[in-house]
Amino acid sequence: MSLSILTTLFGPQRAKLSDRPGPWGGSCNPEVAFMTIRHLKIFIAVAECGSMNTAAKNLYLSQPTISQAIRELEEHYDTRLFDRLSRKLHITPAGQELLNDAYQVVGQFRRLEQHMQKTSRKNSIRIGSTITVGSCLTSNILNDFAREMPDTETYTFIANTHMIEEKLLKSELDIALVEGEIHHPDLVAVPCIRDFLVLGCAHDHPFADRTEIHVSELQEQKFIIREPGSGTRALFDRFVKRHSLSIRTAWEATCPDAFRNAILYNQCLAVVSVRLLERDIRNRQIRIFLPHTDELERSFSLVYHKDRTFTPAMEAVRDIIAHYRQPDWLDHIPTGTLTG
Repeated sequence: MSLSILTTLFGPQRAKLSDRPGPWGGSCNPEVAFMTIRHLKIFIAVAECGSMNTAAKNLYLSQPTISQAIRELEEHYDTRLFDRLSRKLHITPAGQELLNDAYQVVGQFRRLEQHMQKTSRKNSIRIGSTITVGSCLTSNILNDFAREMPDTETYTFIANTHMIEEKLLKSELDIALVEGEIHHPDLVAVPCIRDFLVLGCAHDHPFADRTEIHVSELQEQKFIIREPGSGTRALFDRFVKRHSLSIRTAWEATCPDAFRNAILYNQCLAVVSVRLLERDIRNRQIRIFLPHTDELERSFSLVYHKDRTFTPAMEAVRDIIAHYRQPDWLDHIPTGTLTG
């Protein structure tokens, strides 16, 4: 396909012809300022009909309009596109080469139009979630959203807080629910769901039969921790520093299942969201200790760019999240206390 023609028709709405070479190596005539898809559609119609009058009727245009469009193309490329013999039009070799390209370009343009029309009618939202949120809440939020807005497509991206922050700043996400702190001034973070971290151990760990653990007893204990960039990791690091703890990092992981396995099968301790361990806490496989202070409490925050216009889909996500509360199942679970 002629690159010059594609550049003409798929760059700005109109492309200046005098700035480009002709499709067969000749120069363009600067007297013809612009060419559009309309020129090529008329040219194709004339070539197929073999008559300007017939093409004019088929396109619901006047015959002078058809003649002018063909004349502009011929003047621009400085070549004849048709020979006029015995009142009949016969396409020239140069015209045939242009016709081959014109079919492809006009076809591509039609496909582009159809694609953009479908895109403009499609409602969608791109939602980010940090890993704890994605593991515990996102599926329920998406199900609630689907009931509220069944015709809206959703895309979900799960990563740590740092990566979600970057995606929001690059406009690759519309809105997000994150567990960590947001620092960039262009992002708005609205706390909306209360959460807290707990100390977890396996049912057969030496701590499991205790009702109270002092922070100092965590010295040199084996832990699985989250990766840098995670909101959970940042909160835990502050906790360790505040209490001058020296722990043994046996595992560093992103995957929630890795935490479960490290706790249950490798005698590791973990300080993670209580929501992340719900199943095994309920089944008495993991014993948890709740801090007696609020130093491991936090909120999941709804985050979006300060310049982004709130769409109905974003408003629906916000309203759905507003109904999520702290889990009440903990009221029926025996827990220990982390003091100090």
